[in-house]
Amino acid sequence: MPELIEPTARLHSAWLEAHEEWGSGVHEDGFGLEPGDEVESASGFADWVARLVGQAQAERAGCTYRWIVEDHRVLGGIALRHERSAFGDIGYGVRPSARGRGLATWALGQMLKEARALGLDRVLLVCADDNLASAATIERNRGVLEGVRNTGLGPARYYWIELQPDQASAS
Repeated sequence: MPELIEPTARLHSAWLEAHEEWGSGVHEDGFGLEPGDEVESASGFADWVARLVGQAQAERAGCTYRWIVEDHRVLGGIALRHERSAFGDIGYGVRPSARGRGLATWALGQMLKEARALGLDRVLLVCADDNLASAATIERNRGVLEGVRNTGLGPARYYWIELQPDQASAS
């Protein structure tokens, strides 16, 4: 059974395994990985995790990160930005070998509860226009398509999810 947990340095090798599966670069959505982050060494990884956890404490311009973990394997990540960004309020990614199991849909449903707890009444989600799996994940969580816009990264779908006081997971 998967869990959504706060990032932890205990899962260094498990996170590196997921990172290797994605391939080179910093494209793992939901992990908050930046080009200058050094995650190969234990100390660099611990520093990175401390930054992620610290961002959750910032009420403005902060971000809440969670990892999707099952049997001590890191399957993906999801991030809730505390202020709206061009990339939307929530970003997520699931490692290739764990896709197709509904993990993103489940994790998004869980993160919507955290968004409501922060006092948000609606969230914006953005995905590439051709990312049909992500679009389906958002739509399964009651996402309503506002439209498709051209961005610096190509066409993107913009969705809104209205949060109810008793927000329930779509899982």
